[in-house]
Amino acid sequence: MEPREEILDVCAGLFVDCGFAATSTRDIAEAVGIRQASIYYHYPAGKDAILAELLQRSIRPTLDRIEKIKILGAETEAAPEALLYLLVMLDVRTLADAPRNAGALARLPEVQRKEVFEPFGSAREELGAAYARLGAQVAAAHPEARMTPDSNLLGTLLLGLVEVVIAMRSEGHSITPSIEAIVAASCLRICLADQTSIDAAAARAADLIGAIE
Repeated sequence: MEPREEILDVCAGLFVDCGFAATSTRDIAEAVGIRQASIYYHYPAGKDAILAELLQRSIRPTLDRIEKIKILGAETEAAPEALLYLLVMLDVRTLADAPRNAGALARLPEVQRKEVFEPFGSAREELGAAYARLGAQVAAAHPEARMTPDSNLLGTLLLGLVEVVIAMRSEGHSITPSIEAIVAASCLRICLADQTSIDAAAARAADLIGAIE
């Protein structure tokens, strides 16, 4: 690993396992095997800068692809079910790839009280809005179904369901393609899609994902 990547990887493990406040820069330096001054060379703002980057890595790769999904949908005339399935696939992979399950850091009360959490919170709201928009489109495509959720609630439900990946990683589970498919299908079911629509969305998303990743 490059030094910055090694610092991030080690910090993710220490912050998740020991807590952010309980981890000192000395602890980080010893765990990485470098001098304490080297931490500040790579991250002049210290722990806060490292935390901010870890939080962003658990969400930014997905956010950066939302516009691409929208454009791809327009170009290919893909159904909203396929686009939502695609977004879930990408988000699950982002959370699965986050260093040492860094997505779990966002749930720590000590982290939520820090200023560096605010950009992450804003980014999460943006992602929730994207889920709400696509989820509402899927629900609207199935007017025969009942119990259509409010779009804002729908976004919250979908985001929360995808973030079950964080809990699964915390419990030692590997995020396999089967888990990815289960999460994506569950999201579509919340939006009232039937099994036929889910199967079609899965196949279409598999065709489209290469144009996004």
